[in-house]
Amino acid sequence: MLIGELAEATGTTPRALRHYEQAGLISCGRTPNGYRVYDAGAAVRVRNIRTLLDAGLTLDDVRVFLDCLDGDVAAGPPGPKGLAVARERLAVLEARIAVQTATRDRLAAALVRAGQIVDASMTKR
Repeated sequence: MLIGELAEATGTTPRALRHYEQAGLISCGRTPNGYRVYDAGAAVRVRNIRTLLDAGLTLDDVRVFLDCLDGDVAAGPPGPKGLAVARERLAVLEARIAVQTATRDRLAAALVRAGQIVDASMTKR
């Protein structure tokens, strides 16, 4: 299948597919006129990549899962490397959330000091 067909079949974009290829996560052949051509299994691989990215992993993180991208990533038991990557990514996200929460609280406090009314629901999400 051509890149546009794969993009449509997986709900992604040709640009994302080229990015995954550049990252070494998918591969393709070439037609005589230079068009990218993918085998049918590429759709499964791309869907698995999307699943992992949607879970909060990065493309670098996804490389750990290369051996299982052609199967059902979500259904299989997690391996030690995959669990380690997930724990590391979760720690990064938790740290970012803590920084954003502290920033939000400082901004809300500044608005209160300035005599502005701050909706309590904005600071307690």
